[in-house]
Amino acid sequence: MATDRRNSGVFRSFHSGDVVHAALTVSLLLGVRVWGLEVSVGKISSLEAMNGSTVLLPCTYSSCIGIKNLYFNWHYNDNGTLQKLCEAVIPNEDVEPRVNVYHERVEFVGSSKSNNISILLWNITFEDEGEYVCFARNPKEKNRNHSAVYTLIVVDQVKEVDTTLTTIIVSVVGGVIGLVVVVMVIKALVVKFLLSDDKNKDCLVSSSGNDNTENGGAAKTDTKAPPKA
Repeated sequence: MATDRRNSGVFRSFHSGDVVHAALTVSLLLGVRVWGLEVSVGKISSLEAMNGSTVLLPCTYSSCIGIKNLYFNWHYNDNGTLQKLCEAVIPNEDVEPRVNVYHERVEFVGSSKSNNISILLWNITFEDEGEYVCFARNPKEKNRNHSAVYTLIVVDQVKEVDTTLTTIIVSVVGGVIGLVVVVMVIKALVVKFLLSDDKNKDCLVSSSGNDNTENGGAAKTDTKAPPKA
């Protein structure tokens, strides 16, 4: 009886265990890589913008098993002190969040349908320069969390990109292409001229042969003896 109770307890424990962890364990045993919650600010994690302009602070999230009551927020790192800009909870992928905004120049422009939790920062000043942290936590993954940092650099004017090297490369490539075209045209004209010259030579040879034949026939006619009376 004690053994049966122990087996029954193990059976109930197994069925009440974490299915997600079991799936992850099986995936690891099979060599399959499973991605958890991940937050990204894109391939380029910094932006240089003019003073007084409006900038987009991008952030997206992804999860291999989906989300439920995903919590996210944005913070500004003010010399080690994090100032909360906004926060919200996304119930699921089909429900848009009700975002609490704590900064007058911050606007949420994301959408749960595209896994987007980006914000706009209006009329930036030099005091806005620094690091902005996008954070998310997914209760569906045992409160797994992840964050990403986006760096904003504020300048008086955007630096002009030096296009001298690009102009030189384009000019050289264009010159080479033009030279190749000219060479091909000259080659085509030379070939055409040579073919035309060969045809003229053939015509001259043929005409000369015809003249010799006619002259030979006339000579033979002249050498015939006059008929006898």
